[in-house]
Amino acid sequence: MSPAMLIVGTVIALGLLLILVLVVVALILYFVGIYNNLVTLKNDIDRSFANIDVILKQRHDELPKLIDTCKGYMQYEQKTLQAVTEARTAYMRATTPADKMQSDNMMTGALKTLFAVAEKYPDLKANTNFMQLQGRITELETKIAGQRTTFNEDVNVFNIRIAQIPANFVAGFMRLQPHALFQAAEADREDVQVKFT
Repeated sequence: MSPAMLIVGTVIALGLLLILVLVVVALILYFVGIYNNLVTLKNDIDRSFANIDVILKQRHDELPKLIDTCKGYMQYEQKTLQAVTEARTAYMRATTPADKMQSDNMMTGALKTLFAVAEKYPDLKANTNFMQLQGRITELETKIAGQRTTFNEDVNVFNIRIAQIPANFVAGFMRLQPHALFQAAEADREDVQVKFT
């Protein structure tokens, strides 16, 4: 074999090796990009839930004041007040996002009942503290609803991404599982009774 052919063969071999190395590096960078994207999406979910949790805590901090205000007026509604207290206790004991979602749904139903029962007590409805607390809790409920929407959007993007090829291979390697969406409480799904007297 002539030296020229040997040089050409070596150049071709080096060229093929370089192409192979570039392909391998490109694949590694591609999968690193997928990995980083999945980490970002997972952290977005954690951040969204933490935002919900902060607002839920604010709402739960207002509840003792609300219950104290209602106690004097709603002597015969101990069951309703107890439901609010039990839902607050369930939230305080909740350790996982799923438990917190469930306790939040309990609280939403209990507050809905409390505010509906309060309609029967004109003196309570006229109480300045009650009106302020009801307004504050309603404001927090609006914020919670907005944060739930953000959380569900983040969960949806994450769940779709970990199911797509080739991200599903990386997600499997990372042991990522789909997250549950924040569902509306059963009480929120019921028809509202409107009565004209």
